[in-house]
Amino acid sequence: MAQIGAHEGPLDPALARSHAVDVVRTLQKAGHRALLAGGCVRDELLGLHPTDYDVATDAKPEQIGELFRSTAHVGAHFGVVIVRTGKGEGVEVATFRRDGDYSDNRRPDSVEFASEEEDAQRRDFTINALFLDPLAAEDAPAIHGHVVDYVGGLADLSARIIRAVGHAEDRLREDHLRALRAVRFAARLGYEIEHDTARAIREHAGQLRGVSVERIGHELRRMLSHPNRARAAQLIVELGMEAPIFGEHIEHALVRLSRLKPESPFEWALAAWILDRQGAGAKIAPYRRALCLSNDESAAIASIIEIVGIMSGAWEALGVAGQKRLASREGFEGALAVFDAEDSSSAMMVRGRVAELADTPGGLAPEPLIGGDELIEMGFQPGPFFASVLRDVYDAQLDGRISDLEGAKSLAQKLLGSGNSGRPGASHS
Repeated sequence: MAQIGAHEGPLDPALARSHAVDVVRTLQKAGHRALLAGGCVRDELLGLHPTDYDVATDAKPEQIGELFRSTAHVGAHFGVVIVRTGKGEGVEVATFRRDGDYSDNRRPDSVEFASEEEDAQRRDFTINALFLDPLAAEDAPAIHGHVVDYVGGLADLSARIIRAVGHAEDRLREDHLRALRAVRFAARLGYEIEHDTARAIREHAGQLRGVSVERIGHELRRMLSHPNRARAAQLIVELGMEAPIFGEHIEHALVRLSRLKPESPFEWALAAWILDRQGAGAKIAPYRRALCLSNDESAAIASIIEIVGIMSGAWEALGVAGQKRLASREGFEGALAVFDAEDSSSAMMVRGRVAELADTPGGLAPEPLIGGDELIEMGFQPGPFFASVLRDVYDAQLDGRISDLEGAKSLAQKLLGSGNSGRPGASHS
């Protein structure tokens, strides 16, 4: 089910399927051939509960538009219409087609409406080229409907194989990103990539350099957000795609990435992989360019890498204030998860120490006892020295050397009075 606008909350799988089946029913009642198509069929056959349903039909876009009250012709050139089924929701309905040449290695230059078998033959992998008639007799207890298979997808599902439809070289030449999609499906499902398909991926790996970083980044996000992320990374390396993606091949073991907790988000996973590839001191800039990372993603990953480096080196020497400051930083939770994957015993010690610090008066990050307004009230004129004084006073608060406003003011008076620049009435130009 396509999302075409704001949607509140996750889509319900049963409702998504019901909407898609209603679309199929309407098309069939009007005399058209209409089937569920692609990934939703694959997932239903695997006993999963998809929320994204596509419909393929012999009805032309204008005929689809006449049958439904609310539609959006988002890809009329390719025979694609969105049938709106609710607020922000819709079912993508595409006319059976065969594709012309892919001169940009992404989209066909032209399409021709064709038979359902020809439509299956244009798709990327056999397990994604299955159709399902949800209104026909039930084939198996796990699904409701009759499976239509023109490309051997059912056999490949049973054999747990990712195989390109037709000639693998042709499918990859049409869209080089399909190499990464093969890896994502293989890793997610725990399948093997069929020999000829894997060989074609290796031969075409270098052509990933011509794929936009936005599309590559999107695929990597999906891979690294899945519990089988380490398998995806391993396949990327084995199939020769690491250098085209990241700019160079680096021999490395997937120590951190493979041990990361399954529920870890993308930023934690990429930070773990970067540390596996390059170790402490790795720079985020090349990855930002290679994967089109957002500012927030880049900052989060850089913070994790930096904090992991501190945990594995200078953590003990930080003292109470330094440890509290670090434990309160954005990215600390992710860094601790990555450090746990790297060195679980040391991570356990850090975690225990943080629990101790959290149990002290004020906890890890109490509100500062004093700020710039209080310094001005004390008669000091604002200047660049304020920041360092406030930091020193806050460190004393974190250490437990001061615990009230009077103590904070006394220490600030001492620090500011120790130099001419901080004295009340001093000139600052």
